[in-house]
Parts: sequence; structure tokens; C-alpha cells
Amino acid sequence: MKKIYLLGVLATIMLAGCSSASTDTSIAESKLTDETSIAGTDTNTTFTVGFDQDFPPMGFVGDDGEFTGFDLDLAAEVAKRLGKEIKYQPIAWDAKDMELTSGNIDCIWNGFSTQNREDKYTWTKPYMKNDQVFVVRSDSDINSFEDLAGKTVEVQTDSSAEAVLKENTELSGTFGKLQTVADFNTGFMDLEMGGVDALAMNSVVANYQITKRGGEGFKVLDKPLSSEEYAVGFKLGNTILRDEVQTALEEMKADGTLKSISEKWFGKDVTTLE
Repeated sequence: MKKIYLLGVLATIMLAGCSSASTDTSIAESKLTDETSIAGTDTNTTFTVGFDQDFPPMGFVGDDGEFTGFDLDLAAEVAKRLGKEIKYQPIAWDAKDMELTSGNIDCIWNGFSTQNREDKYTWTKPYMKNDQVFVVRSDSDINSFEDLAGKTVEVQTDSSAEAVLKENTELSGTFGKLQTVADFNTGFMDLEMGGVDALAMNSVVANYQITKRGGEGFKVLDKPLSSEEYAVGFKLGNTILRDEVQTALEEMKADGTLKSISEKWFGKDVTTLE
């Protein structure tokens, strides 16, 4: 009887030891995973780029139903040079931070301005300059900031233009209404139909949208709202993947690939990477 009892006690001790070891291993593995994530180590063979699919010419759905755009072409070439498979992941722009922190995407690459976001992400060096501007109908009597007083102005949700106008209350406070829209395709339709008086947006997309619509019907106010720079944004602390992408971009600058892709989309080299 004592033998059976002793065997039972020994078995319990052994099981407890195994359980403790298993728990310690799980904790260590979890800690390693967390530390790896913070360090930015990326062992994946896929480079997943988060972008707004309604943001031409940077990233959008082409006439063939495929994702395309200037930034997406840059990202595809970078992925190729890193030996990774490119994956385009369309995201809701106001959910971009959640997508990035959850690991659903590796970076945000889609006309992504560093302005007012300098400390929120780990950035590459800027590769392009841009202005925030106001777009109005060509028959509008709005020709200056002063003419926007009492008017309805629309911006994309969580865009740079929205951030600038929220900060510049001296100007936005004169508007009759400042409202948001999910994407600028819808914004242009709102403007065209007279639902709003002006759109605040970036000049690259504005000029593309106007050209796409025949170059008539809209005008851009001469004075820009603000100037900004575009870069690739990574999860804060992910310096390893950022550095890999930065190196690839610099190689593309040196061998003329960056210029070639820019000329494809804009007819000239608009990149600013040095």
C-alpha cells in the first residue's frame, strides 16, 4: 500500500515538473516572439503592403480589376530585390494603425505623409514631395482661402488635409461646414454634383483625378494649404525591415529604376530621394 502511495506522489511531482517546464517554455517563447516583433525581425517570405485602394495614382484598382499605382510599383520592385513575394493589402484608411500593429500588414505605403506623424511610425527617408491644396469646380467663384468662408469643405477621413485643417482653426473656423468622406473618388463626385463647395486634398491625387476627368470642370487654388513629404511607414521600432526597404530604394535611385517608374506614372521624375 505504501509503495502505491509513493508511486502516486512521485508521478504527481513529475507531472508538476513537466507542467512547470512547459509553462516556462511557453513564457520564454512568448517573450522571444514579442522581442522579435519589437526588434522588427521579419522572417516572412511575403512583403505585405497596406494601402488605400481608392487613392490613384498611388494605389488603386485599375480598369482590368488589378491593383496598380505608382507606390505599388515601387513596392513590388522593392519586394523583388528583397527576395520576397509582394502582397497588396487594401485597408480602410482610418483603420491603418490597427492593421499595422496587429501585423496584418508590414508597412503603409500609399502617398503616406510624414506630416504630424513623425513620431508615430518608423519611417524611410522621404521619396516624394507634395502639397495639400483646395479643389473647386471651374465655374466656382472661389479663388482664394477667403472665398471659402461659409462654404462646405470636404476631406478624406484621417487624411493629412483633415489634420492640417483641424490644426488651422483660423481657416477652418470660417467654413460653413467641414465634413469627411471615405475616399476622394466619392469626394470628386460630391464636388461635381454640388454637394460640397471644395475638396482639401493632396495635389498629386488632385491633378491625377482632374486629368482623368478630361482636364476640365475643376480647378486647383493657387495657394497650397501646406507642404509635406511622402515616405514608407512601419510599426514603431521596426528598424530592421525599414532599413532593408531603405537600402532597396537607394539602389533603385542609383540604377535609375526609381526615375523610370516615376516617368511611367507622371511623365517626369518627381522623386526626391537623395
